[in-house]
Amino acid sequence: MSKTSNTILALVTGAAIGAGLGLLYAPESGDKTRKKISKNAKEAKKKLEKQIQETSDHLSASAKDAKKSFDEKLEDTLRTASSKADNILVSMEKKLEELRKKNAKATDEVVEDVKDVDVPTAKA
Repeated sequence: MSKTSNTILALVTGAAIGAGLGLLYAPESGDKTRKKISKNAKEAKKKLEKQIQETSDHLSASAKDAKKSFDEKLEDTLRTASSKADNILVSMEKKLEELRKKNAKATDEVVEDVKDVDVPTAKA
C-alpha cells in the first residue's frame, strides 16, 4: 500500500473513531451532537479532498518530470544514433571512392595490356 493510501485510510479511520467516541460520551443533546458530527464529517471531507488534490498534483508533477526526462534521453539517443550513422556513411563513401579508383586503375591496365598485344593482320 502506498504512503498516500495509508494516510487516507488513517484519516478516514480517525474520523470514524472520533465520531463514534463523540456519540458515546456526548454530554449534549442529540441535536447538538448531530451538528458536531456533521461539522466533523465536513472537516474530514475537506481534509480528504485536500489530500487527494495534493496527491493528484504530486502525481502530475512526477509524470511531467518523467516525461521530460524521457524526452531528453530520447533526444540524446537520437543525436548519438544520427552522429554514428553520419560516421558510417562517411566511411562507406570513402571506401566507395577507393573502389572506384581501383576499378579505374584496373580498367586502364587492361586497356594497356590490350594495346600491347600484337594482333596479326590477315594478308590477302
